[in-house]
Amino acid sequence: MRVGLLGGSFNPVHEGHIQLACRALRQLRLDQVWFLVSPGNPLKPAAGMAPLAQRLAGVRARLRGLGTRRLVATDIERHIGTRYTVDTLARLKRLFPHVRFVWLMGADGLAQMGRWRRWTDLVRMVPLAVLPRPGYNGPALHGQIAHIMAPWRRPAREAGRLALCTPPAWVFLPAPQNAISATEIRASQAGSGHRRE
Repeated sequence: MRVGLLGGSFNPVHEGHIQLACRALRQLRLDQVWFLVSPGNPLKPAAGMAPLAQRLAGVRARLRGLGTRRLVATDIERHIGTRYTVDTLARLKRLFPHVRFVWLMGADGLAQMGRWRRWTDLVRMVPLAVLPRPGYNGPALHGQIAHIMAPWRRPAREAGRLALCTPPAWVFLPAPQNAISATEIRASQAGSGHRRE
């Protein structure tokens, strides 16, 4: 079984997340994408973060409306007691030894990966699929992390086999870009209309 892992706060979930997951299903030939709704992102402030139960319910409601069982919302990090991606991946690989995982992320995640805990261990655990995000693609693809990982980059035409690759391996998937952000949605819901991300 091939499973894409899309981690995030989903505060709230939005169309950009859904588009990324659906594109990953198709291009990476995945069986499922799991939305890992994080109890708390160590790199994001707690202020303005909706409770986990509310964020999880929001993702589940959005996915139910799509009528597919291939997109799954889970708060498994809360149950296994992990906070950092590298620890979550280690536990998931032990819990599901026959699943081929792929970590899904936007270009903004790749640009910031140097701040992630033990990121060099992370990239040796599972292949990575990076999707474009306006304003981050250049810095991500020409940044220090992409330079370090350059020997492991696969061409986009090989994306369908990424889940079968022995890590480290990663691919950048060109795709239509969605500029929507959770920060903007929260600001809009608060009535400010101010662009903050």
